[in-house]
Amino acid sequence: MKYGSGPKPGRAPSGRVPSVGALAWAALVGAVLLSHAPDGEASRPPVTAQAAPLRAGPVAGAAGDRSGPRPLSASDATRIRIPAIDIDVSLVALELDGAGALRPPPAGDTTVAGWYADGTAPGAAGTAVVTGHVDTPTGPAVFHRLGTLSRGAAIEIDRDDGRTARFTVDAVEVHPKKRFPDQKVYGSSGRPELRLITCGGDWASDTGYQANTVVYASLTGTG
Repeated sequence: MKYGSGPKPGRAPSGRVPSVGALAWAALVGAVLLSHAPDGEASRPPVTAQAAPLRAGPVAGAAGDRSGPRPLSASDATRIRIPAIDIDVSLVALELDGAGALRPPPAGDTTVAGWYADGTAPGAAGTAVVTGHVDTPTGPAVFHRLGTLSRGAAIEIDRDDGRTARFTVDAVEVHPKKRFPDQKVYGSSGRPELRLITCGGDWASDTGYQANTVVYASLTGTG
């Protein structure tokens, strides 16, 4: 895996940041921390949604628009819904391992995503990070269609305190792993923002996916 070198997600600039683009494809080459791919699976390019870079300005109430809603207090995230791509799944808490790498969601369950629980809570001031597999050796996974999202798409995250943080997609970009922009992805504007991250780009049998698909979203409502 290749890791970034900027600020940790949701924290002040210090230490080493995991570049989570390696998370999903690592399962295919037996390198994830929670499980290993079956023998022979690494030689099979998985079916995956290929996302093209989309760069757009902020939407109303999103990053750059200071009229956005008041940030929520910290609370664990429990569920994520993205109607445009038929996602309605549970969120599990993710943490860093001893090497400073973000542990991926369980590779054996393609229907869950994870959030970085030691960072910013979704809806609180700062940048919250949610990641999920694009696919596994058994087929498409939870973020298989993440790269097809468009600017303006809605994302809802339920929280343990009973509140719902409602985000709007600002942009979707594909970043090569070798040039992953840590500060842009993980850095905080001080306002409530969200990053959804999975693998994308081309797939190679020896190194897996070559890029990350990153969805940039900002808080535009609460419930």
